[in-house]
Amino acid sequence: MSPPLPDHMLRQLGRTEGDADTLGILVRDQDTRRLLLLRALLDAAGAAPATVVPPRALDRLRQDWALLETAECADRAAVRTVLLHPLTGPWAQRCLRGLSGTAPGPELPVDLDHLSVLAAAAAIRAGVAVTTRLTAHDGLLSLPTLGALRTASGPVGISFAEGELTVREAGGRPPLTVRAQQDGTACSADPRWLPVLALSAVLPGTGPIPLDDVDPYRTEGPGIRRQGLSAATHIDDHERKAWADSWSGIEPLLRIGGEHRLTEAAVLLRCLVPLGPPPGSGPIGEGAAHCSGTRREAFGAVLSSKPPTSAYFASTLVHELQHTKLAALSTLVRLHHHDATPRHFAPWRTDPRPFDGLLQGAYAHIALADYWQRFALGARRVTHRDLAWAEHARCREQVGAVLPVLAGSAALTREGRVLVDEMITLYHRLDDCPPPTGHLARAEAYVATAKVIWQQRNGSRRQ
Repeated sequence: MSPPLPDHMLRQLGRTEGDADTLGILVRDQDTRRLLLLRALLDAAGAAPATVVPPRALDRLRQDWALLETAECADRAAVRTVLLHPLTGPWAQRCLRGLSGTAPGPELPVDLDHLSVLAAAAAIRAGVAVTTRLTAHDGLLSLPTLGALRTASGPVGISFAEGELTVREAGGRPPLTVRAQQDGTACSADPRWLPVLALSAVLPGTGPIPLDDVDPYRTEGPGIRRQGLSAATHIDDHERKAWADSWSGIEPLLRIGGEHRLTEAAVLLRCLVPLGPPPGSGPIGEGAAHCSGTRREAFGAVLSSKPPTSAYFASTLVHELQHTKLAALSTLVRLHHHDATPRHFAPWRTDPRPFDGLLQGAYAHIALADYWQRFALGARRVTHRDLAWAEHARCREQVGAVLPVLAGSAALTREGRVLVDEMITLYHRLDDCPPPTGHLARAEAYVATAKVIWQQRNGSRRQ
């Protein structure tokens, strides 16, 4: 039986690279898992007692599933756009938790209602006529990947035919008309409609990247709070323009890091979720403080406050897509046998990290060190070059502080050993073009200070 990932592909990933074929294996595995998760959700609802899923709710779920099947027969790719949208994952996981719990919370009926809007969005994308009633929650009716309607909470009637969506609210308000566009977006002149902004494709021939600020499950889950990320935010027209302007410079800046940076963005990135600025943020570098993150259950999503510059936007993608890549790889092949006990020092965090978190952080930071070194070597302006060398030196020094722990682990699997060995090779390759002495000294002092503070804060815990 052949391994799920050949060694030459594993070595590519260890160097934080990966061609389209290698990344495609990760994507197909994640997509298959998502479709199985959705089927498991329907099966769990069917097996649940009537006190958890009443007969009427179960009938509606089955009708929604039938609509998805009809839409898939019309346009499979359109339906997969909705079902494989990153933010469908957190919703499905939350539903399964509610269905498997001994005492489902009051949010479960609301969560199960969401399958209706997923099915409606899929039908609209597939061009299938549909007339149905949906339920708005918290003043918003969201149609995933398309947009949302500002409305009073409660039932809302929709009908779609021949590219036009008509929405009828309760209370006698005039109907809202939304047009489905060829690029997969939906627009309306009515201010009640909040479209999902489509950012231009990373590479020709690939799809646009939605900037999703309306999906109700975009920051679902406790992991967001643990990562210290700010809350998701709705963005106004001025902020949309700022995001679009910053995004417009992404392609050449990613290319600075090598063709593989463009490839991973084109293959892996499926949506961006805008976050507010981190609490207490202030000036740093050329802009304001910034936060970003990814979520294992939302494959393909990058959550981010607006980066201060296009260069930081590109580096954010480099950073977060390494987490996306490694999380998908870890699902496909086992990399180590460590438990989840937080005990390790990581210079990029103040709290102890479990081994897997240490591996994730080192993997992302070594990619950043590589990116900023390439940026520095290609920069024409002194200020840009100095900034890039500073970022490179800090990231490289941070990785150097934890690589011995990774390399010395006896709990690495064979695949994990291949991955870490390639990370070490990349780390030493960075020595071919060292940063200026001053940047190196400041980076060493930064990491040394971080370790002293960590030891003071965490007492006897040790690597």
